[in-house]
Amino acid sequence: MNSKHIETQAIRTQIERTQFLEHSNPLYLTSSYVFDDAEDMRASFADEKERNIYSRYSNPNTSEFVEKICLMEGAERGYAFASGMSAVFSTFAALLASGDHIVSCRSIFGSTQTFFNNILPKWNISTNYFKVDEMDKVESLIQSNTKIIYAESPTNPAVDILDLQRLGDIAKKHDLLFIVDNCFATPYLQQPIKFGADLVIHS
Repeated sequence: MNSKHIETQAIRTQIERTQFLEHSNPLYLTSSYVFDDAEDMRASFADEKERNIYSRYSNPNTSEFVEKICLMEGAERGYAFASGMSAVFSTFAALLASGDHIVSCRSIFGSTQTFFNNILPKWNISTNYFKVDEMDKVESLIQSNTKIIYAESPTNPAVDILDLQRLGDIAKKHDLLFIVDNCFATPYLQQPIKFGADLVIHS
């Protein structure tokens, strides 16, 4: 773990300065990047080189943002998306398969609840909910096919605060993934990873 304070990590982690010695990092608005020759391009698209090839995949500004969040969260790796719901969708699409089950707090973003109720069932993925004040019922909702415990804290839009430590302990006890959507609180004010979260979505 990096021993620097969170403030230092947020401020000092940045992409390399250009030859112009700018104080603030420039915005890289390019869609694609230059290659030395055809072989350089081939090797880059074949993932034989670690470099930017297309800004939908990676961009210096996006990479800097991801690195800052990972350092502040103490996370191994991160990904940036264009919207919170694209991050939510990609997370569950990557981690779940047909027949899996989710245990979720009922107090979550409306679009996420719509995703759980109307979209995931098309792929035979089901969800059971517990209320913010029903933490004692969480374990009773866990099934043999449960893969994930999901929560927001503070919740959107009710701004309820959940006991993330307790949820993290339950997830660990049952060998489940614990995912937290950290919508309102920045990593400076709240670091869900410390409460046993396997994955944190900053939407």
